[in-house]
Amino acid sequence: MSSRIRVVVAKPGLDGHDRGAKVVARALRDAGMEVIYTGLHQTPEQIVEAAIQEDADAIGLSVLSGAHLTLFARVVELLKERDASDILVFGGGIIPDGDIPQLEEIGVAKIFTPGATTHEIVDWVRQNVTPA
Repeated sequence: MSSRIRVVVAKPGLDGHDRGAKVVARALRDAGMEVIYTGLHQTPEQIVEAAIQEDADAIGLSVLSGAHLTLFARVVELLKERDASDILVFGGGIIPDGDIPQLEEIGVAKIFTPGATTHEIVDWVRQNVTPA
């Protein structure tokens, strides 16, 4: 029997717009995944701690504030420091196409930009995240 994929969905930083994160969290849950939504205004440290405590397979970050390079990098860095880089990081939000290669270079597995469907996100998670 295989276990279900566990995903922490988080809103790092000061961005207060979480509708998209909640829609994605619900789509993942409705697709049979276990989803832990951390809420607004989370620090990278809080997000990584939650992912480790919840034995998450992936972290999905939603960033609309423009601080994506800093916030994604810090989450990836903290996962490495905590010996938890097996937790896959993906995300989305208002992220310029020109920043996506830099995010991928630091270890972010996938960025979903505006217009991505929940079906596309669910399919990608199923294909790229292996439950522990």
